[in-house]
Amino acid sequence: MAYLAPIHRPSSIRHALKLNFLTADEECLVVAKSNRLDIYSEVDDGLELRHTRAVYGKITMLQKLRPASSTTDHLFIGTDRYTYFTVSWDSSSKVLRTEKSFRDLSDKTGRDAQSADRCLIDPTRRFMVLELFEGILTVLPLTHKTKRKGDREIETLGEPVPVRIPELFVRSSAFLEPRSPGSEKEKARLAILYEDGHQRVGLKIRSLNFTPGASGEPGSADFIEDYRFPEEIDLSASHVIPVPAPACGFLILAETAITYVGDDSHDPLTEPLTEATVFVSWTQIDAQRWLLADEYGKCFFLMLVLEDDEVRGWKLDFLGNTPRASVLVYLGAGCVFVGSHQGDSQVIRIQEKALEVVQTISNLAPILDFTIMDMGSRAGEGQTNEYSSGQARLVTGSGAFQDGSLRSVRSGVGLEELGSLGEMEHITDLFALRSASHFGKTDILVVSFIDETRIFSFAQDGEVEEKEQYKGFVLDESTLLAANISEDRVLQVTASSVLLLDLESGMTIATWNVPGSQAITAASSNNRRLALSLGGLEVIILDISAELHVTSSKSFGTDRQVSCIDVPAIILDLLIVGFWRGGSVSFMNLDTLEIVQTIRVDDNGGSVPRSLLLTQVLPEHSPTLFIAMADGNVVTFTCELSSFSVSERSSTILGTQQANFRAIPRGDGLFNVFAICEHPSLIYGSEGRIIYSAVTAEKASCICPFDSEAYAGAIAIATAEELKIALVDDERTTHVQTLPVGETVRRLAYSTHLKAFGLGTIKRTIKDGVEVVQSHFKLADEVVFQELDTYDLNEDELIESVIRADNGTDASTEQFVVGTAYLDDEHPNNIRGRILVFEVTQDRLLRLVTELSTKGACRALATMNGMIVAALVKTVVIYAFEDDTLVKRATYRTATAPIDISVTGNFVAVADIMKSVSVVQYQRGTAGESDTLTEVARHFQTAWSTAVANVDDNTYLEADAEGNLMVLRQNVGGITADDRRRLEVTSEIRLGEMVNRIRRINVPTSSDAAVIPRAFMATVDGSIYLFALIRPEKQDLLMRLQSCIAQRVHSPGHVPFHKYRAFKNEVREADEPFRFVDGELVERFLDCSLAVQKEIVESLGADVGDIRGMVETLRRLH
Repeated sequence: MAYLAPIHRPSSIRHALKLNFLTADEECLVVAKSNRLDIYSEVDDGLELRHTRAVYGKITMLQKLRPASSTTDHLFIGTDRYTYFTVSWDSSSKVLRTEKSFRDLSDKTGRDAQSADRCLIDPTRRFMVLELFEGILTVLPLTHKTKRKGDREIETLGEPVPVRIPELFVRSSAFLEPRSPGSEKEKARLAILYEDGHQRVGLKIRSLNFTPGASGEPGSADFIEDYRFPEEIDLSASHVIPVPAPACGFLILAETAITYVGDDSHDPLTEPLTEATVFVSWTQIDAQRWLLADEYGKCFFLMLVLEDDEVRGWKLDFLGNTPRASVLVYLGAGCVFVGSHQGDSQVIRIQEKALEVVQTISNLAPILDFTIMDMGSRAGEGQTNEYSSGQARLVTGSGAFQDGSLRSVRSGVGLEELGSLGEMEHITDLFALRSASHFGKTDILVVSFIDETRIFSFAQDGEVEEKEQYKGFVLDESTLLAANISEDRVLQVTASSVLLLDLESGMTIATWNVPGSQAITAASSNNRRLALSLGGLEVIILDISAELHVTSSKSFGTDRQVSCIDVPAIILDLLIVGFWRGGSVSFMNLDTLEIVQTIRVDDNGGSVPRSLLLTQVLPEHSPTLFIAMADGNVVTFTCELSSFSVSERSSTILGTQQANFRAIPRGDGLFNVFAICEHPSLIYGSEGRIIYSAVTAEKASCICPFDSEAYAGAIAIATAEELKIALVDDERTTHVQTLPVGETVRRLAYSTHLKAFGLGTIKRTIKDGVEVVQSHFKLADEVVFQELDTYDLNEDELIESVIRADNGTDASTEQFVVGTAYLDDEHPNNIRGRILVFEVTQDRLLRLVTELSTKGACRALATMNGMIVAALVKTVVIYAFEDDTLVKRATYRTATAPIDISVTGNFVAVADIMKSVSVVQYQRGTAGESDTLTEVARHFQTAWSTAVANVDDNTYLEADAEGNLMVLRQNVGGITADDRRRLEVTSEIRLGEMVNRIRRINVPTSSDAAVIPRAFMATVDGSIYLFALIRPEKQDLLMRLQSCIAQRVHSPGHVPFHKYRAFKNEVREADEPFRFVDGELVERFLDCSLAVQKEIVESLGADVGDIRGMVETLRRLH
């Protein structure tokens, strides 16, 4: 059984819409990113995300409606599963509310439209038309007449009515603006730009005749041909744009000209473009002006020239360059949203013949290839997936042509270094102080070492000075605690004494020395009391409100030593004590040391609490007690302060060693918790639950908040080598670093030894009006993301595959192998591609070692025991290196054409472009016989494969072009030979996005982990997913949990989860996912109320705390 969870959600934008959705008086922007809806509001510096929601289906269309009874617009949404629905915004609960849904508008006999699905509303707001299938228009009425003549009310959508038209391939269509907008008699007219069976382009105007049906019955409709354009339209015509009053009519955009057609005369007015281009999107600014975008990222300003409300011509001005636009939305005040599929999306401001970029929204789509640079160095029990640790780094080849780039992707809490105080070793703790009580910011940093303390003073401009003496501080000992307290005083605790110092005079107010030979091992305080642990045997409370005197003490003896203490800042009279034996923690009265409550943290007593913190992490919620155990486990409880009772126990493994806690103020009385361990983590509250996320700091040994004048909101962070000032994010995000390449990064490979990438790129340029494509192989440095060397391929030769290779002879020499294909089928000598082997010299330059011409395009490459496995058209070939040449050893003939390969040992999994996956075995020849590649297993179903990877012994993960995932297993223990040759489907699910690349990972996991991470996947929509295998003992539990959550958690449109994730291709459609768990759905358990969680868990026969802990662990995988 398999598990799937998103690491980076889709970022490609193909649909966007402006409407009054959230409030009646404020417009917002709704953006569709694959299966997600993002709702933005306009702010001074661009857009601000207000709400995001997943939809069960890939969004294919957006449109707005305004019912008469509503003060806000409703949003119409269509998906690739032929489900369509309208939603509104519930302002009280801040959620999307489904108004009406159509479960299935698919036509089982129809063919999908060759162009994108469209949703059109006629200007009178009476009808909506959907273009989903060839030759079929689906009409949905929006209005009906009331009893009073002429009075009408816009309602929710009526029942759909399909109408057939003879135009099969519709390039573009648009409702025309009526001459008399208020007329009920004027019919809705649709302009259709189409291509006929002889590849001729024509244009027709059809009027809609609609007859309402009887009560409860759908009406009838027909599109009557009103006008056929007598002349043949330019073959490159791509868009029809309606022109509103006073001019009316419509525009036709083509590659070489723009044509205006009048509403009455239908006389065309055509003017050529100064330079040919391919228009891809447009948005209307007002009745005379539009913004146009072309294929090459150019933005144009189009204005009609009118005389007496008649069009006399038009002007087209070039404004500037943007990423290639998939959708344009005019936001108002000169601002335009540019939504892009193959580049970053932007908010731009139109200036006089220029563009200003206001905001950039990052986009990884389409991810054509990716590599895993670093999976971290974590080891031992408790490790989950390294990606979540913030140490793993994926690098993607993203975008296309001028928008192509390399993107470095990390997930975690970001840490931005602001400055360094220099190299310092053996720092044990850090404390931030104010040099005067009236200062609002900290300006003193106390740095404790093993045998000394150093003081650093920060000026308002950030200048740092180290103090040789400071206010009577003891500097020749390590400091256990330093803190500002009331009445302009400061407290210092060392192993041998406690000092109470006056900040103004620098005089020592009081000193308390440890009696006898004991030593202070732990200290914690508030403004009134200081708690000390003496060697773990005794706890002493000192009154620090005036001078230092002991108010109470308590001995625990050697059989019950104290391991840690905490005096919470959020309650005055409480002391929390952890003990070495029994794995217990006690709440005590701070004045009397009387035990109020004892918690047994570890029932087995095998682990010891080593750090404690009680603080407010969640708003409108009881405080949370954090307990760090010596084995790397962090246990949390919700603490009720009135009775000191605890509940909602949760356990999380952060590493193999204890964590130390520091609270970081977040504002409004809330705190984040920085857990310092092998891989530092930030613990914060979000959406009513506590989230653990790794920080991108790799070697932090201690930290403290340092909110100074020069470094507002910063922290001081010490590593084993240096002390730094840094800013830490409030919560986890995906951190993306971009290297613009300006070319399509089609393939990439990474060399750990060289710390460099091998990139296969495709560059597109326009030369004398002709599109020229040139491929290169580049070597780029990973540290500075800088190009080192480039090798130009031949004319009409495209890069197809790139791998890093080990030839098995010289381990110090790094090689890259490149596979290519020729665009020209008439190439001499029947050559269709090449295999090139490059060596990287000591100067980090490329040297061509050998090349081999092939009779088929080299679609994929891999290595096998020092040999090269190449997937050519129709053939898989194994080549060996002999005297710097490639020698063919064995071949295998595929069913159609191999698209991807995965090598494990001597076995090669071959993904065929039409015939799914086959597994072949390589065997060396004996006794003078030739080497062989023999098919040992096959998946006997039709599937348009895109990627394959081995994820376990005899188990393969396959992705197809229709967005499905299949897990295939070879039954090597089958009874018959036919059983052993068959690849069985053990799991399948519809992802809804086409996967371009799957990369196998090997991540050590704890013995009790629910899932085992096995692969990363990247899609054309910019998503990155984690694939994992579920342990056998957790399979039934996770499957039943998914089913229970699906019954109680609903998507907009009330689309059934099982139908949404069910396998579907042109041959077969399932009813539900098969033995596949959707991690995104399972994690929504944490969003449910406690009552719903209990309801779900009761049906499973499990404990709420156990299920919550398991789901939180799964969530931390990504």
